Amino acid sequence: MSAERKKLEDYASRLENAQNYSEIWEIVKETTRSSLGLYRVGIMLFLDDLSLNIGAYHPFGTNNIVLNRALVQVVEAATKSRKLVNAFVYVLLLHEYLHALGYVAESDVRPMVNEIAEKSFGKDSIVTKLAEKGPWTLLEGIPLNAIQAPKRVMEIVKDFEKSTQKYIS
Repeated sequence: MSAERKKLEDYASRLENAQNYSEIWEIVKETTRSSLGLYRVGIMLFLDDLSLNIGAYHPFGTNNIVLNRALVQVVEAATKSRKLVNAFVYVLLLHEYLHALGYVAESDVRPMVNEIAEKSFGKDSIVTKLAEKGPWTLLEGIPLNAIQAPKRVMEIVKDFEKSTQKYIS
């Protein structure tokens, strides 16, 4: 088995078996660094109940990513598959991480997400398909506007960023 194939399989296995946001985040950082040579530490993840047409956002100029907790729960209920939920979360976090690295324009970030996914997981991976077609493809046929999720208090994900390295390297 080639080193490249082994790397793809390692990322896929780690993502499929990730048990929390922190484990998915480590894969996001590694795949971005491997693909682009860029890396940033000190990111904090917040969970909030947003409109279901918003997956996540990065407030420009901050170290924060806000992930739509309600949307992740809808995906969990709709798919009942850790592999699909983790792929969904990976694509959302990768997209916002690229914004945190300084890529502002959506027209730049979307193809970069697809490129990193394909380099890291392979062309036929569910991660690459979600990156290419959009993560909402998991929810086709589900009337998101009919779902009424209660608004809860925003929460910070504890122990999300484990690195103690410099802020930007």
